Amino acid sequence: MLDCIIRNGLLPGAVECVDLGISAGKFVEIAPHIVAQAEDEFNARGYLLTPPFVDPHFHMDSTLSLGTPRFNESGTLLEGIQIWAELKADLKAEVIKKRALRLLDWSIARGTLAVRTHVDVTDPTLLAVDVLLEVKEEMREWVDIQLVAFPQEGLLRSSQGKDLLVRAVEKGVDVVGGIPHFERTTSHGTESITWLCELAAQKGLQVDMHCDESDDPLSRHIEHLAYEARRTGLGAKVTGSHLTSMHSMDNYYVSKLLPLIAESEIQVICNPLINIHLQGRQDNYPKRRGLTRVPELLGAGVNVALGHDCVMDPWYPMGSHDMLEVAHMGAHCLQMLGNSQLADVFSMVTGRAAQVMQLENYGLEVGKDASFVLLQAKSVSDALRLRPARLAVFRRGLCIAETPEVKAQLHFGRNEGQVDFL
Repeated sequence: MLDCIIRNGLLPGAVECVDLGISAGKFVEIAPHIVAQAEDEFNARGYLLTPPFVDPHFHMDSTLSLGTPRFNESGTLLEGIQIWAELKADLKAEVIKKRALRLLDWSIARGTLAVRTHVDVTDPTLLAVDVLLEVKEEMREWVDIQLVAFPQEGLLRSSQGKDLLVRAVEKGVDVVGGIPHFERTTSHGTESITWLCELAAQKGLQVDMHCDESDDPLSRHIEHLAYEARRTGLGAKVTGSHLTSMHSMDNYYVSKLLPLIAESEIQVICNPLINIHLQGRQDNYPKRRGLTRVPELLGAGVNVALGHDCVMDPWYPMGSHDMLEVAHMGAHCLQMLGNSQLADVFSMVTGRAAQVMQLENYGLEVGKDASFVLLQAKSVSDALRLRPARLAVFRRGLCIAETPEVKAQLHFGRNEGQVDFL
């Protein structure tokens, strides 16, 4: 007797439907037709079943704070940082928690069941760290959360930067973060990378660094991050986020850089929604779009994921934490609309993103957690094209969110009836 059988589900890349048997929160059988009894059955009706969506780069401490204390009218990264500095001086624990929990309601409803969130550790009170550690514990049954100790105002640029980051690690954050391009000098950026990687290696933690989020082709901290990942033995536990300066770098230099990144085993996160908005702000025409070189990184054997980064905060006024929106924007702006490329793009908000977070028991395989999303789609390309309804979201065998099918009712002479866009 199984706990549940999911009937007639279509797996990514497949043409025939399968059944998925679930027991004790795990997939125990995946077959064209499972002959067994179950306490519950769920008919997927030939729609697409996918692993849960994963957001490996987010800022939950600032989310849903749009307009407080003011709006970012220039649309620049630096004005966003200034607004955040003004905002965090008056932050209250209950406000941070309320916003974070509201955001996670949106996340779960859209099938995003794993989030890596950076949290500012340049506030001497470490208030946001304490709140998000509480949120992580409170929500652990429903969503996997990793916290990155992020020195938003610079590790060395902040008077207590190192001490505060160590305190955040001692409190229980999962990942060591940094922002070398925001340090006062290039050499300070280099120094911060070395110190942060050594701390992570000592503590057995991962590293995820905001790196070269700039239009400056000479912002090349990724080179030193790759060196430190290899020197310290951290390898794939290191992630370089943004890397937007690669968009502007000399091609010869990039031809040297790509194999260095691949050899180091560093992973990369591109944030299409936010960087298409923030980058190239000092340009006239043509305007640089600032996204890192994702197809080239993939071609070099580097694992790349896509992150949402922000939702309605000082840096980005839009968003709903829908990772299919991120993938849709990425597919267009990265010119990755080829059929095989679309499969890569989809994996960058599912399996590749899970690899960045080093999630265990993830995927639609026997023995893995029975966590998945049922989309109103028939293929991966449908999912990216339509960003369709999440008909059901399952977490370890339990349905935790449902959305009705979306259909349009037509009322004109040629056609009376429903259309579902598939």
